[in-house]
Amino acid sequence: MGIQEELRKLPSVDRLLQHEAVAALVERWGHELTVEAAREVLDAVREAVREGDPCPATDVLARRVGERLAAYLRPTLRPAINATGVIIHTNLGRAPLSVEARAAMDAVALGYSNLEYDLEAGSRGSRYVHAEELLCRLTGADAALVVNNNAAAVLLILMALARDREVILSRGQLVEIGGGFRIPDVMRQSGARLVEVGTTNRTYVGDYESAITEGTVALMRVHRSNFRLMGFVHEPELSDMVALADERGLLVLDDLGSGTLLDTRPYGLAHEPTIQESVTAGASLVSCSGDKLLGGPQAGIILGRADLIAHLKRFPLTRALRVDKTTLAGLQATLRHYLLGEATEKVPVWRMIGQSQDVLEARAHNWIAELSQRDVPASVVAGQSTVGGGSLPGETLSTHLVALKVDSPEDTAGRLRAGEPPVIARIEDGRLLLDPRTVLPEQEMTLWELVARATG
Repeated sequence: MGIQEELRKLPSVDRLLQHEAVAALVERWGHELTVEAAREVLDAVREAVREGDPCPATDVLARRVGERLAAYLRPTLRPAINATGVIIHTNLGRAPLSVEARAAMDAVALGYSNLEYDLEAGSRGSRYVHAEELLCRLTGADAALVVNNNAAAVLLILMALARDREVILSRGQLVEIGGGFRIPDVMRQSGARLVEVGTTNRTYVGDYESAITEGTVALMRVHRSNFRLMGFVHEPELSDMVALADERGLLVLDDLGSGTLLDTRPYGLAHEPTIQESVTAGASLVSCSGDKLLGGPQAGIILGRADLIAHLKRFPLTRALRVDKTTLAGLQATLRHYLLGEATEKVPVWRMIGQSQDVLEARAHNWIAELSQRDVPASVVAGQSTVGGGSLPGETLSTHLVALKVDSPEDTAGRLRAGEPPVIARIEDGRLLLDPRTVLPEQEMTLWELVARATG
């Protein structure tokens, strides 16, 4: 049968709308949206027929209309199961939030709140007060400001305090982090003049001192985030930079990148500079992220001198970078965990970092047993998890992995990603691996079922 004969089998849009299944779709989704889906389906089929495909039956066309309508309304941002072993996975939304943080965000989202209303005075208030007291109490800073991410925090600081002035920075800290965020580019965008000192691997206090001119406003330190220098290296302590800055009437700006309130060394990891250490050392302003090692919602946190924070709050750019009520509520709830000394039990990032080998091994063997009941062959193998999120580069945590015995790891990984919710695994040395460390306990049963479907 020829192409023209096949094309004549295609129903019109009106006729397709009369099909019982499509009529039901009209009742559910509305006439306009269903018509749009029907037209797109018929256009796609018409092209396929011209390429030599047969015309599908009307029942098939009706089903495709329903599938297209479902695709219209399927969220592109969806929950996923992170089985990669990367705890702070930038591509998977960074830090998962605690139960309390989620509840706090939900509570203020449901109705009105006192976001910018002073309940005691009965008049307009400021959104900036809501996390400030907790941040100051936890870090010892005089004042604090929350913006929408750390990149914004750095840009705001430089624009408000260093425009048309010199900022001195070590060549070993001219970093680029994810998304092409380059410190030299940010300097140019802010209007600050970058003065590079030292070499890639060695910079001394004397290098900063020699570069100071009448146009200098600040010395800056930038966390390298996603790499580290090893071997013949040197850089001054922050306290030494502060001493020089105080002597010459300059600011010290410390961009910590991820930022942490807890010491990482008890977990077998290298030392990650804490926010408290920077404040204690006397940095004029310290900036960090709220959604990495802190374990809260996406935010940029600025802490330091009260006069500088007050200036930043008044700076026009701050309004464009401010966070909404749900972010502040989630951040407050996360900070309360630290104040109560319960962060290692309540904040998922720290719970994952602190998960013991015994627990990980027991979980991995339990997964094997559950998967076996679903006819999925797998084995437990030793491996490594990473912190991720630009934190602790090169540092790993020992873990116990579940290796799925499949013919094609790539094909199976693709089917896992196509699940609902999608499962993100990792392929290493030709094996498809699942790391229990980054899978929340309440996700386990769903994971087992999705793995069974993807391998069946």
